[in-house]
Amino acid sequence: MGIIRIGELTTREVRTLLDAVEPTIVLQPVGSIEPHGPHLPLETDATISVAASERAGQQLQYAGFQVVMAPPIPYGVTECAAAFAGAVTVASSALTAYLHSVVDGYLRNGFDHVCLVNNHLEPAHDQAVRAALDGLPANKVSVACPLTRRWGRTLSDEFKSGECHAGRYETSIMMAADPEQVDNELRTGLPEVPISLSVKLREGVVDFQEMGLSEAYCGDPAEATATEGDELLERLATMVVTEVLEAMRGE
Repeated sequence: MGIIRIGELTTREVRTLLDAVEPTIVLQPVGSIEPHGPHLPLETDATISVAASERAGQQLQYAGFQVVMAPPIPYGVTECAAAFAGAVTVASSALTAYLHSVVDGYLRNGFDHVCLVNNHLEPAHDQAVRAALDGLPANKVSVACPLTRRWGRTLSDEFKSGECHAGRYETSIMMAADPEQVDNELRTGLPEVPISLSVKLREGVVDFQEMGLSEAYCGDPAEATATEGDELLERLATMVVTEVLEAMRGE
């Protein structure tokens, strides 16, 4: 059974879901509108969050839950890429307030749990997303994001190196999730850019161009494969499912 998209339901259909015996979980994809090299679209992060949510939703359905996916929230804190065309950033406080209201709205409707599925890995963005859950019941909300060490260490070597903005990691996932959005003619000719975002951020460099990402990517997109992307999506889905179930159990 495919995951249900709440935006496609009528109010009567939502009422039927909420009146059912099975707990109902909302997966809320979060991303950004920012450059991802010359070969990937601006909405890459949101696309990854949607794909991970779809797979996680299927696993949660098998576990006996009802699952709906909310329309993705594509905008985020995107200051690192601000110098490139197409980057649209919002203030951290605005994002936190907005996400808080969205999550609270679903809970007030009667949904049992809301998980923010975030794959835009700018630290300030991650902090803003997590702050959105402040003041909400801990067993009813969660965040699933691979920026934490717990989940980051389950992903690819490139991801763990920090050389993973529009590189092999994200490009592989996009090739599995939405291959038509990947410009393979450009991708296969791109040189490797061995610059670690995590190292640069620790050094206090917060601008992609100052880091040396002249084309808004690092890592090795030419080595990406759909097979690796499929494996990575499964790991991201496991992350989402685990965060949801642990929060619901109060762990």
